[in-house]
Amino acid sequence: MTKSDLRIVYLGTPEFAVASLRTLVEGGYNVVAVVTMPDKPAGRGHQVQYSDVKKYALEVGLPVLQPEKLKDEAFIEELKSYKADLQIVVAFRMLPEVVWTMPRLGTFSIHGSLLPQYRGAAPINWAVMNGDRETGLTTFMLKHEIDTGNMILQERIPIGEDENVGSVHDRLMELSKEMVTRTVDLIIDCENKGIQVPTTPQPEVAELRPAPKIFKEDCEIHFDRMTAEQVHNFVRGLSPYPAAWTNLTVQGQLFENVKIYKVEAYPRPLPEGKGDIIVPCKEGAVRILELQVPGKKRMDARSFLNGIH
Repeated sequence: MTKSDLRIVYLGTPEFAVASLRTLVEGGYNVVAVVTMPDKPAGRGHQVQYSDVKKYALEVGLPVLQPEKLKDEAFIEELKSYKADLQIVVAFRMLPEVVWTMPRLGTFSIHGSLLPQYRGAAPINWAVMNGDRETGLTTFMLKHEIDTGNMILQERIPIGEDENVGSVHDRLMELSKEMVTRTVDLIIDCENKGIQVPTTPQPEVAELRPAPKIFKEDCEIHFDRMTAEQVHNFVRGLSPYPAAWTNLTVQGQLFENVKIYKVEAYPRPLPEGKGDIIVPCKEGAVRILELQVPGKKRMDARSFLNGIH
């Protein structure tokens, strides 16, 4: 079997998933169909918006399946018609067993963490929010419990002290292009040799850190409950998206739902100088460097203060 013989169905939705899909298509791998989220209205005009994966699939002429429900009989039958040998999942929904067991070689996923840590929908954000100094990618075979299957490959990358989640996301997206082809090539090689793909059970660890989906209410900064370092990590882990937010009173004016993109942390309280926005924390203080008021562009603190004048 060669890469052009192996029939692959690819399941994914956001930009992160496009990198691996593009690498497979341009590398001559036989992607026969793509499964992604249904179209949804977005923006003020409620115009129909395609997922990033659908946009790319249409560009290269791949069939696109967009089921509302993954257990829908019509979807299951259509999926079967593509006779996939292998399915690959990158940043998609939790699959029912009838879907992930369908291909004869199974289904593997690329997850944006060093499993078993950060199982869930937002692993890259949570790793940065928790102040971790490294993260990575794991490819693993799917099984019933989410993100718990046996691992195939795992690669690590460092997280910079002031690096935000946008930068980490982009570096992991680049790494995913190599990881997806290495994993598929390993599966093909094992198939040709008539042996099982070597996998490793996820290790038992004393404390598991989850990575649940992040909602707006989860992004509020609670300065009185957090140390300066915790605020710094919290902001980094949500910048540029979905962005930490707070209500700020500056020069006697209240500004609500202000997005905070960058801060500096200090272990001790700081005097406020010209052009500074200093906020005391549970311990220490932070200097706000970049922010965005509703209806305005993202700006540095000095520009914001000048605008108040």
